[in-house]
Amino acid sequence: MTQKITIIGGGLAGSLAAIYMAKRGFEVSLFERRPDMRKTSIYQGRSINLALSTRGLHALEKIGLDKDILADAIPMYGRMMHSKSGELSYHPYGKQGQAINSVSRGRLNQKLIELADEFSNIQIYFNSRCIDVDYNTATATFELEDGTHKTITADRILGTDGAFAATRGKLQISDRFNYSQNYLHVGYKELEIPEGEGGSFRMEKNALHIWPRGSFMMIALPNPKGDFTCTLFFPYELFNRLKTDEEIMQFFKDEFSDAVPMMPTLLEDFKRNPVGNLVTVKCYPWVKEDKIALAGDAAHAIVPFYGQGMNCSFEDIVVLDNMIEKYGNDWHKIFDEYQKERKPNADAIADLAVQNYYEMADKVGDKHFLHKKHIEHELTELYPQKFKSQYELTTFSLSGYKYAWDQGEKNNVLLEKIIADGAEDKIKDPSYMEQLWPLLD
Repeated sequence: MTQKITIIGGGLAGSLAAIYMAKRGFEVSLFERRPDMRKTSIYQGRSINLALSTRGLHALEKIGLDKDILADAIPMYGRMMHSKSGELSYHPYGKQGQAINSVSRGRLNQKLIELADEFSNIQIYFNSRCIDVDYNTATATFELEDGTHKTITADRILGTDGAFAATRGKLQISDRFNYSQNYLHVGYKELEIPEGEGGSFRMEKNALHIWPRGSFMMIALPNPKGDFTCTLFFPYELFNRLKTDEEIMQFFKDEFSDAVPMMPTLLEDFKRNPVGNLVTVKCYPWVKEDKIALAGDAAHAIVPFYGQGMNCSFEDIVVLDNMIEKYGNDWHKIFDEYQKERKPNADAIADLAVQNYYEMADKVGDKHFLHKKHIEHELTELYPQKFKSQYELTTFSLSGYKYAWDQGEKNNVLLEKIIADGAEDKIKDPSYMEQLWPLLD
């Protein structure tokens, strides 16, 4: 008999999961509380950009969607730093040719839903809000658009319904369930740099732009039409202090003087767009016997500063699929091995993402930090087999996030040793480096 899987949450992780499960031959019911994103935009007030990198591309490649998504993605090969005086400095992300890709969240979700819709064994329900889950029987109840209720029982449930998941909410009141949520001290507000004349880009197209200001920052990611989506990350109390039009404009002229002339709708955008929150969610266990499993933000919401939220969620689905391949129909084993594999890695990328906020907002203006980054980049070029940066391991590999975290700590010891020795000019000498490689073991 064909196994039935209910997937709650039709965003990026849920729609990807539906396709993976359907390819396995399961009968999939996919429920999404929002309207059909092919007919209306569902992402107002949220960043429309995502940084698609190796892990996410790997997941899309397995369903044949990678090339389609990359077709109108914009590769970003490094960070372009904007000082307060308007000076620019560029820092590559990785080796020659390595890039993260600015893609549209809405378009990616639409493409996944379109592909899911092609499967005869996927039934998609929009405007369906989950109001109850019984994980003992894999039963879920939904309130539909017309106010009626629909109850569905399956063999198992996959909860991909985001940072404030209804599925996780039910697990939170079960025995021995650990849960934490931590809000970053900054919120965010979306702004815009529109395209220039003839659809031209007003700044370097193939870079992620950052205006680091210590306790806050602004970033900008390119879009195919020539515009940039800007995000101001700002302490809540400072948002509250900017009240009048004059205060808002003076603040931007003081802090982002090179950006203001490119932002004709700045004041309107600032006053209209809401302040968003940034939360890290950690929990465990992610599964309940063989009946329910969490994936994506429902299991591990992270802040966006490593560009890995979607990539990490997609990797969840790949790992779950790998466990199905490995353990066949033993769903107790599948779910348990899945959570054991993913939990340490999810915790690691959550911590890396918070760490990267402070790097982007503050440390990129620190001379010692930049000096260390320069040496790090040199080492990756000189000794690609022996030395890989934490960023490279996180963004351009399929190594575990936990391994990237641990290796980054070892890398830092090695880099500080080189600086303490005053030996930047010696790193091209293999005999000098032979003395240091044991620090990475």
